[in-house]
Formats: sequence, C-alpha cells, structure tokens
Amino acid sequence: MSGQCDLKLPVVSPGRYARSVVKEGVVQSVDLELGVDRTSPVPLYFQLAQKLEAAIEQGRLAPGSLLGNEIDLAGRLGLSRPTVRQAIQSLVDKGLLVRRRGVGTQVVHSQVKRPLELSSLYDDLEAAGQRPATRVLRNTLVAASAEVAAALSVPEGSEVHLVERLRYTHDEPMARLCNHIPPGLLPLETEQLEATGLYRMMRAAGITLHSARQSIGARTATEEEARLLGESAGAPLLTMQRTTFDDTGRAVEFGSHVYRASRYAFEFQLLVRS
Repeated sequence: MSGQCDLKLPVVSPGRYARSVVKEGVVQSVDLELGVDRTSPVPLYFQLAQKLEAAIEQGRLAPGSLLGNEIDLAGRLGLSRPTVRQAIQSLVDKGLLVRRRGVGTQVVHSQVKRPLELSSLYDDLEAAGQRPATRVLRNTLVAASAEVAAALSVPEGSEVHLVERLRYTHDEPMARLCNHIPPGLLPLETEQLEATGLYRMMRAAGITLHSARQSIGARTATEEEARLLGESAGAPLLTMQRTTFDDTGRAVEFGSHVYRASRYAFEFQLLVRS
C-alpha cells in the first residue's frame, strides 16, 4: 500500500481540497490539490505548509482565498488539529496567511522571489503572474549628485532624468524605484512608465542592454518609505543599486531601489568550483 495520503473533500474529485476565493465580493469554490506522505521522515505539518506555500506562490491560492478554521481544515484533510495548526502558524509567521476572527484563515499574499539577472522587476512580476502595476511619483530633470554622476559618467551637477515609481503587485505596494537616466536617451512619458517597464521602453527605443553592476543590502524604512510601502517606520527593507550598460559600454541608467522584506527576496544560484 502506498504511503501517499490523498487529502480530499467528498464534494470534489479525489486528491483535491476545495477552498473559497473571494472575488469581487463573491465567495467562489476552487479545487486545490494537496497531499502528504505519511511514510516520509519529513514532518506532516511541514509537508502541508510546503504544499500550501507552493499553491500561494504559483497563484493557485490567490490573495483573499479562505482556508477555513483549523478544526474544519483538520477534519477535511484527515490530519490532526495540532498538525494543521503548526502548518498554518509557519505560514502566518512568514506573512503569507492571516487568521481573521469569524472568517478563518485567509491568504494575504505571496513573497516575490526574484533571480539575480539583468531583467526588470516589471517583467519578472508579469512572468510570475503577479499582476504588476506602477504609480509614477516623480518624472523630472534634476542635477546629478556626485554618486549619480559617477555612476552615469556625467559631470556632477549636470541635468539627468529622474524617474521615481511605486511598483505594486495585486494592488499592494512592494517596491519604491528611483532611476536616474542620461537626458535625451529615450522618451520618458509618465503614461507609458505606468503602463510598462523601463527596460521594455529602452529596448523599444533601440537600446541593447548588455551588463550591469549591482549591489544588494538592507536597512530600516524611513517614515516616508513606510508610508508609501504600507509598512511601519523602522520595518526592514531590502536595497538594491544597479548601474546598467548597453552594448557600447555606455551607462544607460542608475537605479536605487527599496523593497519590502516581507514581500520580496533575491534568489542566488551558486556553482561549486572544482
């Protein structure tokens, strides 16, 4: 007999669990495949948490999805209540689920995991089905600071284009993006900046992106950043600075971005040298 335990509801096909999704104020029923292996040395709560987290990250459990209370879940999934409680708590601690009195357990959001490569946040979010949206905060010419001038190889104090944006996923702010761009490089209309990504605009303008120099760090949110990103002052933020070059070696943009650590992570692929 197989050690695979199919979790199911009587009202749906075997191996599936039905949960509700709130869409435009209407609770809808959606099938979700779940399963745990009782012969595995991996704890059952951890297996269940992994299944739920994968469903959230893949969009099968969208923000607003309702999982019900622990007693209901345990009975429907054929697991003990402590097992279900521990699985849910691990995802609550990660900020993926929230317990709401009188409602049950609800999906909040998934964390965006972005690979470290020369790609735009907009493209990465769209490819992951995260429904990106943008609000332009500033789109203007400014005098280049010493840092910006060094990155773009322009005289300090000379005019450069500043584009400051808020990037959203599922209608929730995730990052504040500040980009300095050499003047006259390409048209930077606010309407287009809110409709697509900066790198797409550059490619459409005939600019071939070739390489970048990038650094990653972390710090706490200022009051302004906390207000814009929906965090509390002092909340942890991930930071990224990137100077991007075209195929002629010209610096085409200097980006200085902050991301909500609760919503965003960088992924590294490490190779072992023999």
